[in-house]
Amino acid sequence: MMAGSLLILLDDIATVLDDVSVLTKVAAKKTAGVLGDDLALNAQQVTGVRADRELAVVWAVAKGSFVNKCILVPTALVISAVAPVLIAPLLMIGGLFLCFEGSEKIIHKFAPQLLPHHDDEDAHQAHLEANANGEDLVKLEKDKIKGAIRTDFILSAEIVVISLGTVATATLTLKALTLCAIAIIMTVGVYGLVAMIVKMDDVGFHLASKPEPASQKMGNLLLAFAPKLMKFLSIAGTLAMFLVGGGILVHGVGMLHHQAEHLSHLSGVFGGLTENLYNGVVGFVAGCIIVAVVALFTKLKSKNY
Repeated sequence: MMAGSLLILLDDIATVLDDVSVLTKVAAKKTAGVLGDDLALNAQQVTGVRADRELAVVWAVAKGSFVNKCILVPTALVISAVAPVLIAPLLMIGGLFLCFEGSEKIIHKFAPQLLPHHDDEDAHQAHLEANANGEDLVKLEKDKIKGAIRTDFILSAEIVVISLGTVATATLTLKALTLCAIAIIMTVGVYGLVAMIVKMDDVGFHLASKPEPASQKMGNLLLAFAPKLMKFLSIAGTLAMFLVGGGILVHGVGMLHHQAEHLSHLSGVFGGLTENLYNGVVGFVAGCIIVAVVALFTKLKSKNY
């Protein structure tokens, strides 16, 4: 009897773990856009820090990220248990924020004069990095850690909300296990990769200084590859933000969803590509509208003061 009960328990555990694995994979796919942006943003946050302090800064931000998720995951579970009706609006807000952030990046890149508040931030950052010695180095490091943890909180909230949307119909146990798995995987994965990326140039310098031609060649390749990787992550992350954010909006708005299905049906074998392009366009347009509203509000607020 005891042996049979143990086998049943083990079978139940295996079933739960299998369900968690499937749901975690689905949630990971849904949050891919945030992950790409998270990688690029956190790798950029370390720039300007002394080489011997880069890993310490990454570790400090990673610990902050775990704290963020320890706050966000229980909060998300309470919302899903007490007020599940809020999950859809939160998803929409998360999608809108993704679109806003992506559009803001593009506008800031090609038309920074439209976002005057960024000029002050860039000037402040440039001043800190130009005068980073002695006590300024400590201040620069602390500012970067605080800024990275704040950014991580927003991105972690998006990851948790999007993941919660994928497991909305699951039991509370599956929700909790899936969100915990996503939180751990994303944090370890992101900051492990960030640590590798920020030290890539140091590895390149080390190999390039060796007398062996093969080591020098590998070192030079790493030195040439590191900035290109950062640029790729930034572009891919921004694009993914439109695809993921736009996809959330399209699935949440009936009219947009029917339009996407219609275009996908008309495209035949290219239906998936067409739907992704449609999601991206919707995400970009929605983001630009929000950026315009925020810029107008900021301008009116500055006039009042």
